[in-house]
Amino acid sequence: MRKRIIILGSTGSVGKQALEVIQEESQYFKVIGLTGKDNWQLLKQQAEKFSPLAVALANKKKVAKLKGLGRGIKIYGGEEGVLELIESLPADLILSCIVGKAALIPTLEALKAGRNVALANKESMVIAGRILMEEAHQRSASLIPIDSEQSAIFQCMQGHRIEEVKRIYLTASGGPFRDWQGDFDKITPEESLSHPCWDMGSRISLDSATLVNKALEVIETSHLFKIDLDRIRILIHPQSIVHSLVEFVDGSILAQLGITDMRLPIHYALNFPQRRASHLPSLELSQLDRLSFEAPDYEKFPALRLGYHAGREGGTLPAVFNAVDEEAGKAFLGGKITFPGIVKLIKRVMEEHHLIPNPSLEEILEADQWAREKTRKLVGKIDS
Repeated sequence: MRKRIIILGSTGSVGKQALEVIQEESQYFKVIGLTGKDNWQLLKQQAEKFSPLAVALANKKKVAKLKGLGRGIKIYGGEEGVLELIESLPADLILSCIVGKAALIPTLEALKAGRNVALANKESMVIAGRILMEEAHQRSASLIPIDSEQSAIFQCMQGHRIEEVKRIYLTASGGPFRDWQGDFDKITPEESLSHPCWDMGSRISLDSATLVNKALEVIETSHLFKIDLDRIRILIHPQSIVHSLVEFVDGSILAQLGITDMRLPIHYALNFPQRRASHLPSLELSQLDRLSFEAPDYEKFPALRLGYHAGREGGTLPAVFNAVDEEAGKAFLGGKITFPGIVKLIKRVMEEHHLIPNPSLEEILEADQWAREKTRKLVGKIDS
């Protein structure tokens, strides 16, 4: 019997790659649900190709554009429609590929429905990791990471307990500005989106340039694997071949290596707990000149310290960190602030936030909204 799959965010970068993997391995998987935000044209094409039981478009104003889909395909509209789709379909695995905070409620709803979730969205775990992990535990649902670094750790941890771990090393390419000697104030949006190794969407590419993505991953890792932040280290690894490492208490280190292609961790998550042959190319070790590692420059990339601080403080602060980054990133890409202005805004809004130590979901969402409004006001003053 084929595994029944729902893809939340199928029109985004990771969602499209997931469908590529499923198409190549269609003997094992059946797409039963697809969701998108605004891109009704692509969602319609995907539905016509994969014939799911249902589709949902978060943008209610464009739902009518989906009329005319094949008979038997149910159409849902609005954010509530995405949740209805999740609740109504008997999925074996739900891939959460929505970008940013928007993934939080659908991911939580999937877990509440007792569905296994493959998580490609780090922000939801950063914002409400405690709540998501508690829900997964209560429902006996699996949370399988898709991000290459967390997938690497997950694979290295198979057969091991977290008590056996001395520390975890998250690797980072260093982004496009690792060796940058110019003026950071003059960095353009185009330069910031030019990642040296990975093909990703604009939000993730920009976060890779500021290294905010690695700060978010530190918080995500602490929740996913129930490990203190002080046992999580960041290593700059320009080749992006070693996706993460786990050091055990006996001094042994396990690492996961692979090509720089998101379809590889997607393939792993789809097939877990089995390992099946992949259609993707293998890593040719004999062709590698070197594998190098170095400590990150915390002065050059101050977002890293802010991320560790947000993770240690916990409560609503990680949600604020993420919210300001999203809003400030949009402002930079829109030409309203400079590249260093992103992290300056994160720092300022974090300093002005009144922390709630053990927040409810409502309090987390309120903190998120407060941080976004505060950031927009500050951007408006800078831009005026």
